Amino acid sequence: MEIKKQNSRRKPDWLKIRLPLGENVKMVRGIIREHKLNTICTSGSCPNQAECWGNGTATFMILGDICTRACKFCNVKTGKPLAVDYDEPKKIAESVKLLKLKHVVITSVDRDDLSDGGAEIWTQTIKAIKQYNPNVTMEVLIPDFNGNSRLIQQIIDAGPEVISHNLETVRRITPEIRTKAKYDVSLKLLKQIAESGLVSKSGIMLGLGETEQEVLECMNDLREVGVSVMTIGQYLQPTKNHIEVSEYVKPKIFEKYRLAGIEKGFKHIESSPLVRSSYHAEKHVV
Repeated sequence: MEIKKQNSRRKPDWLKIRLPLGENVKMVRGIIREHKLNTICTSGSCPNQAECWGNGTATFMILGDICTRACKFCNVKTGKPLAVDYDEPKKIAESVKLLKLKHVVITSVDRDDLSDGGAEIWTQTIKAIKQYNPNVTMEVLIPDFNGNSRLIQQIIDAGPEVISHNLETVRRITPEIRTKAKYDVSLKLLKQIAESGLVSKSGIMLGLGETEQEVLECMNDLREVGVSVMTIGQYLQPTKNHIEVSEYVKPKIFEKYRLAGIEKGFKHIESSPLVRSSYHAEKHVV
């Protein structure tokens, strides 16, 4: 698919934000920098970071900040990753304790260069956080591990309260924006999580050219495999090298999908323009 130029359409008022600069934000950023940690909160300039940090929630990114894939919507660097830092699980666990977090979200880049996709570091990180912070609840936002059920089971067996994996978009658009991930592989992964008894969670972005019927079908697909938590947010084009925004979806449409999700049986559904995967993550431990 041909990448379009930077979207010249002006963002609507509901997407105009000012990033927080309070003392608590500065403190958290300082600790993150001191321990040389990667977070989606800061690297993604998340509009919700002040609210999340204020609620005792933060999202860490493990296994480096260079992804082996180059999805057309994602602003994470792509290329040849650096060597694995085997001290990272302990660093993350200690930082969670230092930040006095109540709930922590862990995500990672794709590491197709590793034979296990990074599953060993994933499991060590989950276990270290639980060891150092026995009262902290945890969500992990995992890659697809190329659909390897054995590796996915390692994450399940480590025992986080919530395991999330994002579909990102509807079935038709998936091949256009996700370089390697497959829609049905992601659904199979989510089904394995749900059948394990853990909370299975997923999310999509709007504004990529999807239709209302496709969104509703995607929600049905997620419910069919047992996903109980869903997030829906607005796609924003990170740079001119990424796919262009097709539409800035109005807040009332997001609310319409939220109500539809409740009717379909999701236990939690976050749906509004500024929602990101870990928004209100502390509430999704059901």
